[in-house]
Amino acid sequence: MSKVKLYAAIRRDHRGGMSMRELERKHGVTWRTVRKALDSSWPEPRKKLPPRASALDPFKPVIDEILRADLDAPRKQRHTVTRIFHRLVEEHGADVSYGMVRYYVAGQKPEILVESGKAPLEAFVPQTHQPGHEAEVDFGDVSVRLAGELVTCYLFSFCLSYSGKAVHRVFASCGQEAFFDGHVHALRTLGGIPRSKVRYDNLKAAVAQVLGLNRARVETDRWIAFKSHFGIESFYCRPGIEGAHEKGEVEGQIGYFRRNHFVPVPEVASLAELNEMVEQWDMQDDARRIGSRPKTVAEYFALEQPLLRPLPDEPFETGRLFTPRVDRYGQIPVRTNRYSVPIRLIGKRVRAVLHASHLVVYDRNVEVARHERLIAKGAVRLELDHYLEVLVRKPGAFPGSTALDQARSAGKFAPVHDAWWDQAKKIHGERDGTRALIEVLLLGRHLPHEHVVAGLATAPRAGAMTADAVALEARKAAQAETDPVPAETVQVSGNPSATVTSLHEWRLAHLPPDTRPLPSVTPYDQLLRCRRDSDGDHREGEVQ
Repeated sequence: MSKVKLYAAIRRDHRGGMSMRELERKHGVTWRTVRKALDSSWPEPRKKLPPRASALDPFKPVIDEILRADLDAPRKQRHTVTRIFHRLVEEHGADVSYGMVRYYVAGQKPEILVESGKAPLEAFVPQTHQPGHEAEVDFGDVSVRLAGELVTCYLFSFCLSYSGKAVHRVFASCGQEAFFDGHVHALRTLGGIPRSKVRYDNLKAAVAQVLGLNRARVETDRWIAFKSHFGIESFYCRPGIEGAHEKGEVEGQIGYFRRNHFVPVPEVASLAELNEMVEQWDMQDDARRIGSRPKTVAEYFALEQPLLRPLPDEPFETGRLFTPRVDRYGQIPVRTNRYSVPIRLIGKRVRAVLHASHLVVYDRNVEVARHERLIAKGAVRLELDHYLEVLVRKPGAFPGSTALDQARSAGKFAPVHDAWWDQAKKIHGERDGTRALIEVLLLGRHLPHEHVVAGLATAPRAGAMTADAVALEARKAAQAETDPVPAETVQVSGNPSATVTSLHEWRLAHLPPDTRPLPSVTPYDQLLRCRRDSDGDHREGEVQ
């Protein structure tokens, strides 16, 4: 029971007629406590104990004098805690510890600054934002369980200052590609561009150098081109934590979004799946009210959206260009990772455009490879299709190839491939069976993957373990999708090959009607008549 409740109970029992002694016995207190409770309903504050004496007490005035003298000393020649400690020991013979001096200086130095009037005054001025004029941008880190592995990703946030409407997107990094791609996605979602300034911190994607203590910045060339394309006016906050309050809305928005939508940690198979969830969360947040505002975010945004400046018609290339050379393994280095390209490009230079979520490789102006961007450093991503030409000549390298292992992990090399491969090796031998499987994989360049898988599943039933048989069955599967069999003809006997026969019979029985006119010999009769007439005239001329 608190002391306030004890006093209230004593006063209540006293009003009920209990004597002082009865109150003492009932509540287990002394008569002084009872008297104090009857005199006042609020307990008197507890007296503070005097500070405990320490070995530093005799030297505190010396430390204060040193700190006051430092106020007028040059900035680079002021006392540090270590120097104060050494002076106390050497000049005054103090038997104190360094920690005692450090603790006292940390508390006394701000007080001396305030007393002298030299302490900086921190004050915050409320701001009013006009609709459609300002926005704030920032990144925040989030943890995601991606494909079963816990990784750190980066949440991009673009927040309009007036309505509080925010657009978020998750990227594998917070580099310049993600910075640009996040802007493009946000501006397209909002349907326009703020007419005035957009607030940023001093991130490396935009700022190459901070000049002094003012607002001047040396910006990167691609960021200058990006701003010029969209007509964005940038405003940079002060460096460090002191500048965080200058874009406090987006700082708070990232914290709110992370606490409400990333708790518990989301589990997804890819970043594309996660970003679909983020878009749904953004639409849900439109119905909330920020602070004590009378309207929702969606209602304020409906007023703000018509005032945004329209987007330019032409797109901006957000990817970063690299021109690596293909090594003898058919790979190119991009940043800290390696990606595969077709082996015919070994020794050549290619153009690689690195986007926030994927990498596109061009040979001249033709796209030759496309990969999902790797998150971990030093990782390698290989496409099995890029190595099939060399594997046909070297089938012994196929079973242990890294590309095959990655294809299995990605689900592109399914168990039906392994089953067909095992049967082909039993019939044709190790080398020729593997070569036959590689020829089947080459079919995927001009046939859909699901049709090739269907051909692999059907071909062994016909007893043909060749790439031609798989191609035939794959084309049959594709044809069956375009011309489905009616329900009454699908019911066949246990022989799977009867499906193809019934489809052929059904087509013969359901030929489209022939609307062409019946053939006629009338034109030929006219030709014969003309010839007969001409022959008669000729004969008459001869008789004459």
